[in-house]
Amino acid sequence: MQKDSDMKRKTIRRWIRTGLLGLLISGGLCASAYATPSTHIWTPSTDIQPYGRIHITADYYFPTVPRDRAGNKTFVQQVYGPTFSLLSDKPEENLLGKLWSPLGKVMGEAGFDYKKGLGSTLDNWPLYAHFKFAVPEDAYFKNMPAFAVGMYDIGYKRDFTNNNLAYFKFAKTFYMPSSGSEFNLGRFSAGYFNGNSKTLLDENGRPDDSGPMLAWERVMSEISDKLWICVDYQGTRSAYGAMNYGFSWKFNNNVSVILGYDKFNNPDLGDTITFQTDIDF
Repeated sequence: MQKDSDMKRKTIRRWIRTGLLGLLISGGLCASAYATPSTHIWTPSTDIQPYGRIHITADYYFPTVPRDRAGNKTFVQQVYGPTFSLLSDKPEENLLGKLWSPLGKVMGEAGFDYKKGLGSTLDNWPLYAHFKFAVPEDAYFKNMPAFAVGMYDIGYKRDFTNNNLAYFKFAKTFYMPSSGSEFNLGRFSAGYFNGNSKTLLDENGRPDDSGPMLAWERVMSEISDKLWICVDYQGTRSAYGAMNYGFSWKFNNNVSVILGYDKFNNPDLGDTITFQTDIDF
């Protein structure tokens, strides 16, 4: 019993140290930053990082139980990485200039992530790439939804870390007339993804590599323009399938954080708590 108590205390201290490290990283970098995350709590959104900026993320996934249902020890999963904006919705800002003008509303970003805490074997291949192209709402005509296509978790170990999730997603903000003005009902997103059938498996080891992506989000301006809330969902019973709830708070124009809860569709996987910092240079 004493040994178990000591292990729990050590685990809690490790989580605290990891969280403090994330805060220290954020505090050290936020002097010239403005956070505009291009994800929801869990899934990619239709947003693109502002043109000409370098976006840095530091994500932590804290397990809610020390061991999963299979008896495996759980670890704090960590994700660090930059995202680079590639294209602006203003053609004159792009390096390609007028060559890009026929599709001038198309924006783009790309980057990579360094992941650890996935297990001793997976941690040997920690780098994953991602990219996205998108257009904002009303880009080409009134009431046009935002649209994005991309890929993420492109690993370099064949049939082991090359999860290669390709996706598309639509998003639209809806309003309701209210006392002579419009009430913001929030932005609704829907899309679909497909990944590597060799690596996206359910609890029985069978391929489960395709499914929907859904989300609802809203800035709670009635309380504060700094507060954003979101619920998003990703299908399948692979390690990517989860229902997620969370909120973001923008402390100032330099830094914001996201706190979320991730409930996995696969019952063998323990739920996690997301703590994320997003920083732009």
